[in-house]
Amino acid sequence: MNDLSIATAEINAYLKSQEEKDLLRFITCGSVDDGKSTFIGRLLWDSKLLFEDQLATLTAESKRVGTQNGEIDYALLLDGLQAEREQGITIDVAYRYFATDKRKFIVADTPGHEQYTRNMATGASTADLAVILIDARKGVLTQTMRHSYLVSLLGIKKVVLAVNKMDLVDYSEAVFEQIKADYADFARQLEFSEITSIPVSALKGDNMIGASDAMPWYRGPSVIAHLEAVNFRSDVSDKPFRLPVQWVNRPNLDFRGFSGTIASGSIRVGDDIVEPASGQTSKVARIVTFDGDLDEAVAGQAVTLTLEDEIDISRGDILCETKGRPATADQFEAKVVWMNSEPLLPGRNYLVKLGTSLTAGKISDLKYKVNVNTLEHVATKTLGLNEIGICNLALDRAVSFDPYSENRQTGSFILIDRFSNATVAAGTIDFALRRADNIHWQSVDIHKEARAAQKGQKASVLWFTGLSGSGKSTIANLVEKKLHTMNKHTYLLDGDNVRHGLNKDLGFTDADRVENIRRVGETAKLMVDAGLITLVSFISPFRSERQMARGLLEDGEFLEVFVDTPLEICEARDIKGLYKKARAGEIKNFTGISSDYERPENAEIVIDGARQTPEESADAIIETLLNRGVI
Repeated sequence: MNDLSIATAEINAYLKSQEEKDLLRFITCGSVDDGKSTFIGRLLWDSKLLFEDQLATLTAESKRVGTQNGEIDYALLLDGLQAEREQGITIDVAYRYFATDKRKFIVADTPGHEQYTRNMATGASTADLAVILIDARKGVLTQTMRHSYLVSLLGIKKVVLAVNKMDLVDYSEAVFEQIKADYADFARQLEFSEITSIPVSALKGDNMIGASDAMPWYRGPSVIAHLEAVNFRSDVSDKPFRLPVQWVNRPNLDFRGFSGTIASGSIRVGDDIVEPASGQTSKVARIVTFDGDLDEAVAGQAVTLTLEDEIDISRGDILCETKGRPATADQFEAKVVWMNSEPLLPGRNYLVKLGTSLTAGKISDLKYKVNVNTLEHVATKTLGLNEIGICNLALDRAVSFDPYSENRQTGSFILIDRFSNATVAAGTIDFALRRADNIHWQSVDIHKEARAAQKGQKASVLWFTGLSGSGKSTIANLVEKKLHTMNKHTYLLDGDNVRHGLNKDLGFTDADRVENIRRVGETAKLMVDAGLITLVSFISPFRSERQMARGLLEDGEFLEVFVDTPLEICEARDIKGLYKKARAGEIKNFTGISSDYERPENAEIVIDGARQTPEESADAIIETLLNRGVI
């Protein structure tokens, strides 16, 4: 074998050894200025994975903006944002890769500030282990407890307690032992399976890579030795098999496979398999990958399974083993981390992405929020940015899931705003609510169509929306009178009237407005089921809730009537004197003044409230009902 062949063989052997190393994902978290970025920067420096240009830049930046009097400032390897360098804090989540002879690592440097809780949740969502740093001079702080709670909430069971800056307390064993005891006492209420405490000085390198001469009293592993040795894979591979179907692979008539990444467990050719929602079963015929067929596949591998039988499976379904099936439900108790500047409003419809499935859903009940600094339960009607709440989640259809404590992949979800498509929350499922198991649809012989036919009409909702003073109630009243003279069967739900009874317990906060419309939407649905033409006159300022009301009905049953009257005209009318009070600050959350009105974008009927008289408007609506066959 010549020299080139030998070199090629050595390179290939080296590359293969790198591929076969397992990958540990971990996060660092702690109070501001506990040294998280320096800690990771030291790991990168000592692992010798920096290029020459990075070293040169680090040296120059350390002299220009560093905090170590011109010496190497390892934190600058992580604090990439200009705002971070100027403030000396971490804002975003910084991900870095490094490797040793035994293992590969991806580390997330997460922010310490409470207002960046969502960033920390993002970093922790895929981590297998957490390194919680404590400044040896300060001990266990409120932020330490907050981050520990979040780590526990997101299912991380293994923790490294890195007591940093030991060089600033003269490497005192007593200080370390006291912090270790204080943290252990606090952590008893959390669900960690393993806590490894290590005294370090990230800046000086003590106990980072090897043993520290300055702390001969410590006989445990160094940070890197522990990260290389910690066992983190067995719990995933030992769990029941789960494959969320991401794609039905059908390149031709002779091949039909189900593609996705195995979330947990393992699968072999010939194993029995089931789609739990439908109960359909089959056997695995092939395990197909880009590199060829496999006899067995395990958690973390992207595969395509072909089955021996033709069964109905689509994106969003889960394939699993027949013995360890996940549960199926449409209501859950869950924890959510709110990640949007607009508050969570219970009752508002969102898209819920659980694994590869996507369905409509809502927070049906917000039980309480958690004060992440004290772990106290606080009563609330809504959640703001970075707040964490315990709630009931209701979906439009049943989905298969595992509790998050049992499987992080099949027990977590995100909420997506239906209009902006922005991710507004991340959540974890605690358990299914079995209340729905005891409620069933009662079969009745007289249905909606029969009731409407008896009345010579098509059951529908006319949803009048517009600012206060736009004229919507006046127009709705005229329309009902005209329908009544035509012997049509109607009912008018007016916003003010409903608040005297059904919704008398609700105020005018955004959360109360959402609940106000939810109740009215459900009431209107019942009246449509009775065969009535139902007129609903509510400001209903939010598109999302108007869309929710529309979604309760069948296609063609909901007609949105937008009474488009400019604010200045509404305010000039001020029939009830409300605008005057709102301008004087006597009424809070008043639509058009101190609360937004979201204009309809595709209303079936638009009334020009500035130009059309109420009579003209009512006639135009009656004409539309005739053209649509409602009457």
